[in-house]
Amino acid sequence: MRRRDGLLRRSVRTLVGVTLGSLLALAELGFLIVASVGLVPIVAVPRSRDRVVGFVHRCARQLAVVEQRRLARWHQVHDLGPYSDRNAFRYIVRRWPIGALGGLVLLLLLFGLVVAGSMLTAWIFGGPWALIENGSDRISVETLAVALIPGTLLLYLNVMGIIGVPVLDARIARRSLVPSAEEVLTRRVSELTLSRAEVVQVVNDERRRIERDLHDGVQQRLVALGLLLSRARRTDDPDHAAALIKQAHEESEQALGDLREVAWRVYPTVLDELGLRDVIAVLAERSSIPVTLHYELPERPPATVETVAYFVISEAITNAAKHSGAERIEIVLRRQTAGFLVTVTDDGEGGADPGGRGLTGLAGRVAANDGTFSVHSPPGGPTIVKAELPCA
Repeated sequence: MRRRDGLLRRSVRTLVGVTLGSLLALAELGFLIVASVGLVPIVAVPRSRDRVVGFVHRCARQLAVVEQRRLARWHQVHDLGPYSDRNAFRYIVRRWPIGALGGLVLLLLLFGLVVAGSMLTAWIFGGPWALIENGSDRISVETLAVALIPGTLLLYLNVMGIIGVPVLDARIARRSLVPSAEEVLTRRVSELTLSRAEVVQVVNDERRRIERDLHDGVQQRLVALGLLLSRARRTDDPDHAAALIKQAHEESEQALGDLREVAWRVYPTVLDELGLRDVIAVLAERSSIPVTLHYELPERPPATVETVAYFVISEAITNAAKHSGAERIEIVLRRQTAGFLVTVTDDGEGGADPGGRGLTGLAGRVAANDGTFSVHSPPGGPTIVKAELPCA
């Protein structure tokens, strides 16, 4: 029974997909006719040619997106893209005849069903088919049997056509919308070039931040420490000297704390010892905003991936504490098929700028590790920072 239900469901899904494809073929043919008529006048105007051609290709891309959704929803074709606007236009040019073929098959099926229904009606109740045959009230069984042979053949051809049209549709889509090996290699080289530039920018920003932290924090405290010790050496009052030494001791402790903070920001060595989960727990304890951690990783990620995840979470917590006015932060680490997902959400005011220095640096770190980084922060919040990191 379940097998029959599954076959019926697949048949209905295929029929709906072919029907929608035939309707889209009409829209695509109309688009190509309008585009052809519109492109004829600009042949003599080279200045506007690129702009008009680009507009036509963008419109074709919208149709290709609709086709991609149809193929995914009704024919289970999910491995399409990424593709350019030019490839989308070429796909529409190649695809509409297949949709027209599907529409023709559906019309033949409908015609066959109408003829078969009318002949059955004439055999049971009488009608025009019987009058055409012999003037009697009902059609004969012999005539019905003879008509059954071409009708069965027509039904078989219709069924094969309905099954074959989605196959052709998927084949054309994969040939037009799936990038070739050369295109994938070219895109990969471009991504690596961009990632290298981003890594260099991230390193330079880190150097500037470390220099600024050392200059404004540790260096100033060491200067104050030296002045206090110098004053303590010059004074003749033992009580005053003891007070100055006490202040110097406090300054040395604060300088040591600042130095540890700078070292922690450069690279937390405890990450190698404790692991990502415990280090994030430390960040949560030190945060001024309550943090909820959902750690759902079954095994420990590689060290390079742990480092990137740590900096993403650390920067997101720091930004939330400084700018968002949030009352709660939620951190989720979840395993995926080819890696894991880091999500940091705060209920603050939102409006974070993805192009800011901190978030741009995070995006560069993630891209250098072949991951993807996104920030969703509408006015009024919440702010959601996501990083998808590959992990073999």
